[in-house]
Amino acid sequence: MAAAVAALALAAAPASAAAAPSTPDDRRQLRTWAADTWRSFDALVVEETGLPDDNIGGDLDPGSRGGYTSPTNIGAYLWSTVVARDVGLIDRREARERLATTLDSVAGLERHEPSGMFYNWYDPATGDKLLELPGGDPVEPFVSSVDNGWLATGLLLTSRAEPSLADEADAVRSAMNFGCYYDPAQNQIRGGFWDTDPQETAPVPGDYCGMGTDVWYTGHHYGAFNTEPRIASYLGIAAGQIPPEHYFGTYRTFPDSCDWDWTETRPTGHWAEYLGVPVFEGALPYRGTRVVPTWGGSMFEALMVPLFVPEERWGPRSWGRNHPLYVRGQIEHGLHEAGYGYWGFSPSNDPAGGYREYGVDQLGLDGPGYTSDQERTTVDQPYEGCREGSPAPTRYGDGVVTPHASFLALRYAHDDAMANLRNIAADFDAYGPGGFYDAVAVRSGQVSQRYLALDQGMIMAALGNELAGDAVRRYVSRGALEREVRPLMRLEEFAVGRD
Repeated sequence: MAAAVAALALAAAPASAAAAPSTPDDRRQLRTWAADTWRSFDALVVEETGLPDDNIGGDLDPGSRGGYTSPTNIGAYLWSTVVARDVGLIDRREARERLATTLDSVAGLERHEPSGMFYNWYDPATGDKLLELPGGDPVEPFVSSVDNGWLATGLLLTSRAEPSLADEADAVRSAMNFGCYYDPAQNQIRGGFWDTDPQETAPVPGDYCGMGTDVWYTGHHYGAFNTEPRIASYLGIAAGQIPPEHYFGTYRTFPDSCDWDWTETRPTGHWAEYLGVPVFEGALPYRGTRVVPTWGGSMFEALMVPLFVPEERWGPRSWGRNHPLYVRGQIEHGLHEAGYGYWGFSPSNDPAGGYREYGVDQLGLDGPGYTSDQERTTVDQPYEGCREGSPAPTRYGDGVVTPHASFLALRYAHDDAMANLRNIAADFDAYGPGGFYDAVAVRSGQVSQRYLALDQGMIMAALGNELAGDAVRRYVSRGALEREVRPLMRLEEFAVGRD
């Protein structure tokens, strides 16, 4: 009954490109959520090193930590510490001491020296680079473009937010060369590289930034525009390590051609040119709207980056139109198309165990896309003139929502997000001592009672913007990022809108 009432209430709420002002009750609620979410970070971090673990059990017992961490997790802890200070959860001295401990450990981590980039997995208790995960599975040391993008974001924010530590933060960040990922032949960045031959067929040897020796790049590029790796692109452009033309080098959608009929469905759009780069300004149809999709249809692909970069302000005719439409699509799917009564689909822990990508299939470029339920219900749309589709699903199964997706949507659908979060907390055993648990299967009621540093970090960043006057954005976006990237966003108009 509660879910049905929630669905009706949310369906009646108007779509809006801007967040509604927080009421006093909302702000009290948001502060409570911030305090509890910060408690999870306090439990995740190893006090001696200042390095956060990747995940921890729902009871916040240090013995339930995962035993490994990543550059993304470290970046998330840095910005979350600043948010905790800015909203009054810890004082300035404690924040400074925490940040200093973490920066000291980061400076001592083994990294790929020629590029200045960090490896994917470290032991948070010792800082050692991991060659196997705690379960014994071996890992080949890998240097990820997107993970290093989030660490660099945390370092940049720390430098701006705590000037007494600027030299330490900048010393690490200034050595990070994002040009080492940029392939000028494709005008795109690679997913990352190995510094020793992984003995596989896909990696491509090369040296994009004059390192003096080849590395082994991933066989794939990050070709989709509306995905989280664009933070690495922005940082590289801002630093002068990647040319500005790269901003237009990835796909809004793939071109309107049968060569791309393996993707979700036929796009609408037109060709344009910016800085001499031809761009297909494409959009995909979804239930009365046209959107620039993400790769898989998830929330964090679209909306993690604008926690730090005011894309909808800098690109009012592009991101300013797309972000609210994308959120509206996620709401439409959860409440009406799938009929779950809740919404917010993004990669998270699987309530049945493990980790999984969740999303709205039709909001993704990829043909199969990410799915919103445990049964992996996909929508096989036709690609007109090239391939036939299959009948649309008549029902969906056990939908999985993750609270961090609603926090990402706060700016673009404030009232909807607040109502959705309150309903999740009221209707399920979904809230614990460290805030919202990671994911809920809404039909079975199964809950993943763990906390992930990445997902808690997104929640803290969203709350920092909401409660501290967009502080997270202001720390990161001013200076070179605004000077170099904002003019690029201003040039473009997406082919999105309502039918």
